[in-house]
Amino acid sequence: MAEKADYYQTLGVSKGSTDAQIKSAYRNLARKHHPDVDKSDGAEKKFKEINEAYQILSDPQKKSAYDQYGHSAFESGGGFGGGFGQGAGQGGFRTYTWTGDMGDLGFDMGGGGGFADPFDIFEMVFGQRSPFGRQARLFRYVINITFDEAVHGTQKEVEIEGKRQKIKIPAGVDDGSEIRFSDYIIVCQVSRHPKFVRRGLDIVTEHEISYSKAALGSVEDIETVDGPVKIRIPAGTQPGTQIRLRGKGVPRVSGHGQGDHYVIIRVKVPSKLNRDQKRLLEELEETG
Repeated sequence: MAEKADYYQTLGVSKGSTDAQIKSAYRNLARKHHPDVDKSDGAEKKFKEINEAYQILSDPQKKSAYDQYGHSAFESGGGFGGGFGQGAGQGGFRTYTWTGDMGDLGFDMGGGGGFADPFDIFEMVFGQRSPFGRQARLFRYVINITFDEAVHGTQKEVEIEGKRQKIKIPAGVDDGSEIRFSDYIIVCQVSRHPKFVRRGLDIVTEHEISYSKAALGSVEDIETVDGPVKIRIPAGTQPGTQIRLRGKGVPRVSGHGQGDHYVIIRVKVPSKLNRDQKRLLEELEETG
């Protein structure tokens, strides 16, 4: 059996890398080697290796186990093989071996009951939950969606283990959101919007108005995630004023409630004035 690659080398990070650095490296590599993007031979295998490495290094418990024992922490080679024998390996690592019939322990390995997941054995033997539980072992697949798709929801066709499947992305997911299915996890990677900036469930945009509109007031058309709306700019509006549009932000994934949209007003000050404009401003200055 070929020796497994070092998880840190797979992601191109070091043991001292932060969680953020590990996540960033994973996302960059997953995007680069995704089978829908990378058509070279071995791309799918590389993508699976990247997912496997991130699956371990992104979890504090599994990362700690890997740092201490390497790949052996996740292998059953020292396994549950008759009566329990116990010995200490390198670094004090204990191995437990069972040489009898698993049925003697009350395990039904034929699916008729008992432990459906072999990692449940860990809990029974050691009196605690396995740090390598089923949820943690699910593969993660990155899916790229647009800002609008994240806000409004969409349906995507993806390839999972060589099979094309349609999955529903609920409205309101954010960049990095995880959607859990029975056999895998979808990680949403959301592209940036040229105008909208997202802050949780809120949307922030900037809107520029003229100096005269700021002084006299105006009615302006504002683009929101739900389409254009009209807002009133009060007379005397100052640069940097924020106008709140309630319920015009991102919907909650649960379907209950929606964030707000904040419009930051920018006032355009003319760099050049003609004679009449200059005279009017001087008169305004004199009257205070």
